[in-house]
Amino acid sequence: MYKKIVAIAMGGYSSEFEISLKSGEVVYNAIDKTSYEVYKVHVLENNWHYVLPDGTKAAVNKENFGCSYKGDSIVPDVVFNTIHGTPGEDGMLASYLELIGVAQTSAGFYQAALSFNKRDCLSVLKKFGIKCANSIYINEGDTINTTEIIKTVGLPCFVKPNRAGSSFGISRVQTAEMLPKALLEAYKEDTEVLIESELLGTEVSVGAYDDRGQIQVLNPTEIVSENDFFDYEAKYLGKSQEITPARISDKDKKAVQQVTKHIYKLLNMKGVTRSDFIIQDGIPYFIEINTTPGLSKESIIPKQLDDAQIPLTTFFTMLLNNALNG
Repeated sequence: MYKKIVAIAMGGYSSEFEISLKSGEVVYNAIDKTSYEVYKVHVLENNWHYVLPDGTKAAVNKENFGCSYKGDSIVPDVVFNTIHGTPGEDGMLASYLELIGVAQTSAGFYQAALSFNKRDCLSVLKKFGIKCANSIYINEGDTINTTEIIKTVGLPCFVKPNRAGSSFGISRVQTAEMLPKALLEAYKEDTEVLIESELLGTEVSVGAYDDRGQIQVLNPTEIVSENDFFDYEAKYLGKSQEITPARISDKDKKAVQQVTKHIYKLLNMKGVTRSDFIIQDGIPYFIEINTTPGLSKESIIPKQLDDAQIPLTTFFTMLLNNALNG
C-alpha cells in the first residue's frame, strides 16, 4: 500500500529554533508510521536539509521540497509545519509551499502573515469588536516620547517585539526609567515594537482547530506564572503553573471559547491555533493568536488534547487528512 509522504518542517530562523525542534520531535514520534512515510526536515537560515533514517543529511530540493535518498527521490505529499517564528509562522513557508503545490497543515500564507504581525492583527480584530488592551506602536529609530506613551498605555505596561514568539524580548515596565532598556531588549528580536497596557485578570490560552469544516475549541488553560508574566522561563523552564481546565466560571469559559471560535472564523484559519487572553471583569481581552503553537511536551496544546482525551496520533492524523483533502 502506498503511504503518503509527510515532511515535518522544524527549526526556523528565529530565537524559537530549539523549541521548534522539540515540537517537531513530538510530531515525528506521534504520527502513525503504518499510514505515513515520515521525514524530518530542518529548515535553517542557510541550510535546508532532510535528516534521514540512517542519520545522514540530504539537501532539500527547493523545486518540490523533496530530496534524494539511496538513489530514490523523496517528494512530500504534505508538510507538517512545526516552525515557530520565521519562516514557518509568518507566512513565508506557506507561500512557498502553495507556489510549488505542496499541501501543509497550518494557516494559509496571508492568515499566518497577518496573525504573526501583532500590530496588524490587533488592528483588524478591533474593527470586529474584539476587546484588546490599549496599545501604541514604535519602529526602531522613531523619536520616543515617554510621557505620551505612558499617557496612552499607563504603568505598568508591556513592551513586546511586534513579530516574535515564545515571549522573547518582552519586558514588563513599571517606571518611565525602565522604558529605554525594555525597548532595546525588544529591538533585539524585531525593528517594530508594540507597547500595551497591563490587564489585571486571569490569563488563559485556548486551542482551536478545524475538523472537516467544523471549528472545535478546547478547554482553556489557566496560566499562573512565578515571574512578572508568562515569559520564556515560565513557558519552558517550569516557572509557571498551567492548569487545564482553567479555574474559571462556566460563564467565563463560555465567553472565552466563543471569542476564540469567532476569531478563528474571522481570520479564516485552518489547522490548530492557540489564542491567548486576559479575562478581566468577565471580559476576555485578546492578546495574540499563534498559528503554529508549540507541540513539545511542555506546551499547552498537547495538555489540552490530553484533557479532551484526544490522542496526539489521532489529532495529527486529522490535521494531515484535512491538509491533504484541501
